[in-house]
Amino acid sequence: MRIALVNPITRRTQGYHTVGSYIPQLGLQVLAELVPDGHQVEIIDEIFGTSATQNLIEKGGYDLVGVTAYTSGATRAYEIARACRDKGILTIMGGPHASACPEEAKVHFDAVAVGECDEIWPQIVRDAEAGTLASRYDGRLSDLEETGLGRAKQGIEPMNGKYSVSAIQTSRGCPVGCEYCSVTKFNGAPIRRRRIDDIVDEWNRTPRKFIFVVDDNFFGVGEQHAEWAKDLLRAIIKRGKKRLWFSQTTLNMGDDKEGMDLAYKAGCRGMLVGFESFNPETLRQYHKGINRKNLADYQTLVNGFHKSGIAVFGGFIIGADGDVAETVADTAIASVELGIDIIQITNLTPLPGTKMFDRFKEGNRLFALDYPEDWERYTFTETVYNPTKMSARDLDEAIYELRYAAANRAWVIKRALRTLYRTRSISTAGFVYGMNRGWKQMARIQAPHDEKRFGFGPKQTSRYEKVRRAFDMHLRSKWVPDVSTIESEPPAPLGPDGKLPLPVLQGN
Repeated sequence: MRIALVNPITRRTQGYHTVGSYIPQLGLQVLAELVPDGHQVEIIDEIFGTSATQNLIEKGGYDLVGVTAYTSGATRAYEIARACRDKGILTIMGGPHASACPEEAKVHFDAVAVGECDEIWPQIVRDAEAGTLASRYDGRLSDLEETGLGRAKQGIEPMNGKYSVSAIQTSRGCPVGCEYCSVTKFNGAPIRRRRIDDIVDEWNRTPRKFIFVVDDNFFGVGEQHAEWAKDLLRAIIKRGKKRLWFSQTTLNMGDDKEGMDLAYKAGCRGMLVGFESFNPETLRQYHKGINRKNLADYQTLVNGFHKSGIAVFGGFIIGADGDVAETVADTAIASVELGIDIIQITNLTPLPGTKMFDRFKEGNRLFALDYPEDWERYTFTETVYNPTKMSARDLDEAIYELRYAAANRAWVIKRALRTLYRTRSISTAGFVYGMNRGWKQMARIQAPHDEKRFGFGPKQTSRYEKVRRAFDMHLRSKWVPDVSTIESEPPAPLGPDGKLPLPVLQGN
């Protein structure tokens, strides 16, 4: 059989899926690796755009089309399924949204795969080949070390583009259980680790020199997980090819100097940390106990990352019951003062399958309810529910002001220089420059659409002046060190052209 694996995306925020680089949809690469011999598999990834999908499906001669989608891509997924049905092509949908809404997905697809389906995917392919595809398949949380599952087909490129970063996963699951997050329900609370030897082997097979390690919680929570992560880092240092990489972790990693130093030596240059809020009551509401416990130590923990040469990519979510429109600007300013290198502030979005979605639905707080069309609004860039202390429009306008400031202020180079000063690492500063350059480009893409939607420019509002200060803080002399006094690290000298060697994760 000829099999196409498709990653659909929402058209409302085209560009926000790349962050300046094209990162693989790892789940599709994992399924591609598991396709039994004798079948041909190809990937269509709509982070490169939606225009080519229809033509590729029509001319591809596919027998089976598998689609995985987050909630914001579900609307588009159903459109693709319709096009396949018109051509008589078998379809199956899996991933977080199908697992949360299997009955809805079954209306549009011939079959639905619920949960992690690594173990049953080969059987699904065989059933499709035999003409006995069932309407529903239920996967289970595999013991990754015992089964050896989790390996991706490294090097496979989409039919409609080319990735600029590699992706790999060392573990699945997260015990934190945030109220707004679907990871714990989809991948389970226990952190399940892959075999270290398998990870290093796949690491050495990745085709590019920059990797996104897509673990939801790389360092884990507790001594046992920390020691496993350090064993993996030692193995990468000893046997792995030289790669720069970034991943996602919890804030507690900043308190483990040995772990941080090993991560940097193994090539880590940045960690995405979900801070979410500076408000202890909001952290309690989000069920973010580990952050609430460490709130008073935010500065010390951020400094711990920097002392080991690793940048902090801070994620914040606005829209909790205690938040007001001014919380957006206050969060941005506090983040800059804390020294966070890359800042991401998004709208609180209750996703199906989460405790928050159920709570908001029961309380009649959701208003984007015209499903499946409205799933395309669940993008983290639009408010789809009624906050308690502001209107949905107030929150959207406040974050619009933030994007507008990001798109129009001179801050990208300043923040990279500050990272260089704090980490003493040219390659880390390059990573920060590339990421922030990508965010600024995407803000520029989105700002005109926002201005048309809201009917005003942010400079007309007093809140904009406050959020602008968060970016102008980079222009003050205390944030701009004399770079001539900074010694660069030996592994990252200037390139032959005399410029800073930047990683591939940069704006295109």
